[in-house]
Amino acid sequence: MTDLRRRWESVSLRWRVALAFGVVTTAVAALLSVTTWQLASSYMLDQRERGATNQAVVDARLVADNLQRRSDELPTLLVGLAGRPETSVLLRRGGTWTTAGRETDVEDVPPALLSAAPARQRVEVDGVLVLAVAIPVTPDGDMFVRLASLTELDRTLRFLSGVLVIGTVVAGLLGTLLGWWTARRALQPLSELTDAAGRMAEGDLSARLPVRREADLAPLASRFNATADALEERVQRDARFAGDVSHELRTPLTTMINAVEVLRRRHGDLPETAGRAVDLLGADVQRFHRMVEDLLEISRGIQVPDGHDLAPVDLAVVVENVPEALVPGADVEVAHPAPLVMADRRRLDQVVANLCDNARHHGGGVVRLGVVRRDGQAVIEVDDAGPGVPADLRERVFERFTRGGRSGRNGAYSGGTGLGLALVAQHVHGLGGRVWVEDRPGGGARFVVALEEVSS
Repeated sequence: MTDLRRRWESVSLRWRVALAFGVVTTAVAALLSVTTWQLASSYMLDQRERGATNQAVVDARLVADNLQRRSDELPTLLVGLAGRPETSVLLRRGGTWTTAGRETDVEDVPPALLSAAPARQRVEVDGVLVLAVAIPVTPDGDMFVRLASLTELDRTLRFLSGVLVIGTVVAGLLGTLLGWWTARRALQPLSELTDAAGRMAEGDLSARLPVRREADLAPLASRFNATADALEERVQRDARFAGDVSHELRTPLTTMINAVEVLRRRHGDLPETAGRAVDLLGADVQRFHRMVEDLLEISRGIQVPDGHDLAPVDLAVVVENVPEALVPGADVEVAHPAPLVMADRRRLDQVVANLCDNARHHGGGVVRLGVVRRDGQAVIEVDDAGPGVPADLRERVFERFTRGGRSGRNGAYSGGTGLGLALVAQHVHGLGGRVWVEDRPGGGARFVVALEEVSS
């Protein structure tokens, strides 16, 4: 029961509503069909039995009159009374049976019917369903029996039952289609809400719900849109704040960098302790400078609408122009012909550079930089020689200020800024693509960027 309930709950709400409509419609149609069949079959059978009984009574009177007159035309009369080929008439006179019409074995006539005459009974004679009507014609025990075939009535009832069954099935299908259409119309606002929420989760802060006139739906749309407006304003305000702060820090940072360079040039004149302090200060100032530049880039990425300055970009050119310092000794593989994508070349260059830089500092270096096709998409793959990324961290590594496990182990590089992969995710999503990390065959991590391929 629990498994059945889980399976039912796993079905989409739209199809559950459609199936519920179909089941209810089928049940109602089946009830009406059964009722119709019962009433129609009872009425038709009753009419057939009455007609056959009345005919048998009339025929019995004719036979009785003929017997009283002792006419020699009795065989001819019986043939005329038989009428249709499927009808049989039997006359017992003086213990002898005379038959006319369809050949019938007298022994097939139930004795109980003859002993209870006048009576009627539905019996099967020679595999044919008939209505047997027995009527006494003389006080001496002479008996007239009429066997009226019910084959035509049986065919009519079978046809009626078939029509009702087909009608029930069609009604169930139409009910299911009606339920699906009704659920689709009723759940359309929910689908729009899901779509808008998904777009916002992917970074499209301009997603809004259409304003509807329905009294039940208008408050939902207005409140969602108001929340989205407030969220977009908050994100834009934070982005402007980060950009303003980063911009204001550039001037003093430049001064600090120049001052450190001056001290480094006079490194030999400084005491050993002061020299080490200058080296540490220089590394942190460089890291601080890079963080400020990344923050500026992130703030610009948030404020600039998606799709600006896009043009066809050859991915082969992108990977071939990666600085050798980022991919020393790495294999570069490019599919032929090289795929084209619609992208901002500067941002795409930064995506590849950041992935290579991440592999250099956290993954033991880049061992392969490839451009391939997967499922109709153009894909950039960056393989490293590191231990790989644990499954529980593969989403978090693209969040801001998330650093790898090797952060801080290298004096010359203090773990990076924690913004490189966040910039990659932001740029790729802005280009309508996806980025993820998976295991590299043979060990290590593989960072994958998938973009829609365009024709040349």
